[in-house]
Amino acid sequence: MAGRSRVAQQAFELAEPIVEKLGLELVDCEYKKEGTAMFLRVFIDKKGGIQIDECEKVSKALDPIFDENLKSDHDYFEVSSPGLDRPLKTVADFCRHIGEEVEVSLYQQMDKRKKFTGVIKTAGEESFTLLEEGMEYTFSYEQTASCKRSIRFS
Repeated sequence: MAGRSRVAQQAFELAEPIVEKLGLELVDCEYKKEGTAMFLRVFIDKKGGIQIDECEKVSKALDPIFDENLKSDHDYFEVSSPGLDRPLKTVADFCRHIGEEVEVSLYQQMDKRKKFTGVIKTAGEESFTLLEEGMEYTFSYEQTASCKRSIRFS
């Protein structure tokens, strides 16, 4: 997975203990230009999803800390849920989604293919196991190009 910019990494390090103290998980931070404006975004999550009041609480807690300690010229600061279709990036992401169906893309072929769809069975520090049609596949995070939740509408 791609690394964060210097500002996004600094924001992540400042935000992580505060977000955890609020009982939530810090998923990612990004600092990017959109049009002529610079955006600093913080993505939070928890099992069952995030509510708007939780985003507001995190925003109010982080705003003064970022103003005082973050060396950036962001025009906008946002806190949000990462969304249903966002890629799983951290070990905590994979652990939180054990038992759920995901779509995995690999950098290099395994069993003559790069794409797998199945249920996350286990997740550890170095790898995760996927159950696909009765077969188990173990992938290291390094060999995984992307992993997203399967979203099906009935």
